[in-house]
Amino acid sequence: MKYLKIIILLFLIPFLVSTNTHKFYVSTTNIEFVKEKKAIQIITKIFTEDLEQVLQERYDSTISLDSKKESESADVLLKKYFTQKLKFKVNGISEKINLIGKEYDMDITNVYFEIEGVSELRSIEVENRVLIDLFLEQQNIIHLKTTESRRSLILDKNKPKGLLNFN
Repeated sequence: MKYLKIIILLFLIPFLVSTNTHKFYVSTTNIEFVKEKKAIQIITKIFTEDLEQVLQERYDSTISLDSKKESESADVLLKKYFTQKLKFKVNGISEKINLIGKEYDMDITNVYFEIEGVSELRSIEVENRVLIDLFLEQQNIIHLKTTESRRSLILDKNKPKGLLNFN
């Protein structure tokens, strides 16, 4: 009887896993301090389907983030959304992120930002509320790289902000 349950479970696993919708909600933001350029470069990787859904619900129900039929307003709405949901304090000072561009990689959208004029990095506070209001299970993983270290944070609805010090 015990083996029968295991066989049934093993048989059902592929059917449970092969659904089209993903059951986890996560974004990854890679941050790199480039001292020579006096800049912080940021790449946010996010499921295109989720990003499109939040833009449709907030701004324009007809927006499309498909590379073949992308809406003309896509960049404007991406900038508007990320400006509200992704915030940085560098060395205790709020900094504006500049949207550089985006690219689609299968079912992921890579969104590129930059913070200019940063000659020294003593601390960085990241507030990432991307998709949290849409998906309660959303986690936003932050990876920060400098020439001296690598650090990470996991942010979610209960902890949307994190501070990293480099003293």
